[in-house]
Amino acid sequence: MESNHTMVPSSQGSIQADIFSGLTVALALVPEAVAFSFVAGVSPIVGLYGAFMMCLITSILGGRPGMISGATGAMAVVMVHLVAEGNALGAPGANAGLQYLFVTLLLVGVLQGLAGAFRLGKLIRMVPRSVMMGFVNGLAIVIFLSQLKMFKVGGSLLQGDAMLIMCGLVALTMGILLIVPRICSKAPGALIAIIAVSLLVICTGIDTQTVLSFIQSNGGNGIKAGLPTFAIPQVPFTLETLLFIAPYACILAAIGLIESLMTLNLIDELTDTHGRGNKECVAQGVANIVNGLFGGMGGCAMIGQSIINITSGGRGRLSGITAALALLFFILCTSQYIEMVPIAALVGVMFIVVIKTFAWSTFKIMNKVPKWDVVVILTVTFLTVKYDLAIAVLCGVVISALIFAWENALRIRARKFVDERGFKHYQIYGPLFFGSTSLFMSKFDIKNDPDTVVIDFEESRIMDQSAIEIINKLADRYRRSGKTVYFWHLSKDCVRLIEKAEEICVVNVLEDPDYFVAIDKYHEHQKSITAPSI
Repeated sequence: MESNHTMVPSSQGSIQADIFSGLTVALALVPEAVAFSFVAGVSPIVGLYGAFMMCLITSILGGRPGMISGATGAMAVVMVHLVAEGNALGAPGANAGLQYLFVTLLLVGVLQGLAGAFRLGKLIRMVPRSVMMGFVNGLAIVIFLSQLKMFKVGGSLLQGDAMLIMCGLVALTMGILLIVPRICSKAPGALIAIIAVSLLVICTGIDTQTVLSFIQSNGGNGIKAGLPTFAIPQVPFTLETLLFIAPYACILAAIGLIESLMTLNLIDELTDTHGRGNKECVAQGVANIVNGLFGGMGGCAMIGQSIINITSGGRGRLSGITAALALLFFILCTSQYIEMVPIAALVGVMFIVVIKTFAWSTFKIMNKVPKWDVVVILTVTFLTVKYDLAIAVLCGVVISALIFAWENALRIRARKFVDERGFKHYQIYGPLFFGSTSLFMSKFDIKNDPDTVVIDFEESRIMDQSAIEIINKLADRYRRSGKTVYFWHLSKDCVRLIEKAEEICVVNVLEDPDYFVAIDKYHEHQKSITAPSI
């Protein structure tokens, strides 16, 4: 299968590149964090605090330098139900839902930390390439659709000149972002584009939506705030509370880890480097715990901002740390300037992210890969857009596993021949597991076989309990027919499984010491017979 993306040079970058890319990411984090906080039903400041703490902690402790974490839409759509139900549990106007969100993040962090401690990050290896392609395609579409909301004011689509200005500024941003790297490859194209379009709007007085007007149109007041403060979530620490938050915590932890680990894999591919999944799981957990204690909405890795960082030259931890500290600086000191940045400039940057995220090679390989891979890619893409990425990835893995099992079930076959002494040999090829047992049994002609049968597993493997049971069944049928069956070339792990079976006929081994079996139940029987030789 062809590569999804153009490879980004795997250099370690530079301090200058990390700082410039970090500043660009910080600007892009503002509207995303604000938008996702509105989705979750919390204050924009909670979303901005969440983005700052997630980005800072994962940049310092995470397993993938250059990857950016923050408040995400995938987790926000789950949080909105948690906050709504939490508000219903508290007194009217007490905003109890936010407190339940904070305590849930504590449990989310613990679960994610345990996942890293038990080295569950390696399970991401079970995600097939087709699922990964569907994931990036679906996420690119989700990012694109989320940016379309920026073309609305008060829930209504922009009209007339307002729409033309918005589209023109977006196109200008995209043009600058595409041209600057061609003139100077080391120049921070995204940051230059944002600053240039912002200066154009401010100096000419163009009437267009800015960060401040976007926040106000969604019911907020601005992004200025103080430092996040420590506070224990104000909820009753009872069994009822645990039972309420536990399902949400499990879902949020799973979504956060899946999105983070898949983003890590994508960044690995883009940079031709290797991140540490288990370390990233722990970092995500620590970051969410800190969010729960300091009033942030939590989150996970952000594929859009991560790609902005990587394509802008950010490679080291400094890029993420710079983005986090710059975001905090915006909140504390320069909110009035950041609020003047036109939304169109940020949308233009995100549209470029969409273009670079989407696996355009999908269209080239449609006629080159197995049809089932195409089905998986399309299914995961659709589910990512329709529901969320956790459901999409899980369904994609299950479908891929079922397809793999079905295809391997048809690969069991047997070569048959009768030697000079009249012993019939069955040389088995392919894996013997639950899916192939029926086809395996159909290979034998028990009624017409001679009195001695040899079944050779040199080119096969016994995979599961179903395989053991079918061997028991086969041995029993031969025994009831008054015939003797020998099993040859059983590997050590196959022998271990067969030793657990209740009944077996005669298990014969070659002189090769690598193949041996000792089943006490049949020691005496084996001593009383002469095993056929090759």
